[in-house]
Amino acid sequence: MTAKANKLFKSKSRENPVHSKQQNFIEQAPRMCQNRVMLILIDGYNLIRQSDSLRRYERKSLEAGRNALIKKLVEYEKEKSHQVTVVFDGGKSDWFDEGRDREGNINIIYSRWGERADDVIKRIAAQAIGDIVVVSSDREISSFVTQLGKTPLSSPEFETIMNKVLFSAPRPAIASQKNEIPAKHIKKKGPAKRLSRNKRRAQVKINKL
Repeated sequence: MTAKANKLFKSKSRENPVHSKQQNFIEQAPRMCQNRVMLILIDGYNLIRQSDSLRRYERKSLEAGRNALIKKLVEYEKEKSHQVTVVFDGGKSDWFDEGRDREGNINIIYSRWGERADDVIKRIAAQAIGDIVVVSSDREISSFVTQLGKTPLSSPEFETIMNKVLFSAPRPAIASQKNEIPAKHIKKKGPAKRLSRNKRRAQVKINKL
């Protein structure tokens, strides 16, 4: 190959769009892994019926209860930017396929006829890769999720976290001296009991909520 041809070949190689895209992907991959979005998978009716405030809407109608929950989830997602999917029982005899909808960035799934929302939640949890928290107070779901090595969270616990995010008041920067306890009067506690590895991992995910 002549010097001129060799120079032209190198120039075209540098301009190869496929090579450029591959290089950009390799450079961005570590950043993409570090910024993995956590999936929050929610048992919709279970959360509504475990909540005093949401149950009031459901007394009017199932749709009112769903809408009240979805509205809160939309606002929560805006604050935390997690991937949120809520699953409801479909209940219609002509629904041979899962019903799917979207409100804001919230994914909404309705189970098909003959399948419970619990079954849909288990299937998604089993297939999910990466960080996932499954919100339900159903013991069967919680046990199934735990056996998968993933993180279950009760509905009341999640609602408490969600309400803190949505309605948290600013904390005072400096505590009042009147409320401070002198160091000499503070009783020292023994060493804290160390959590198991699985519980520590679960707590890390819950702290992200």
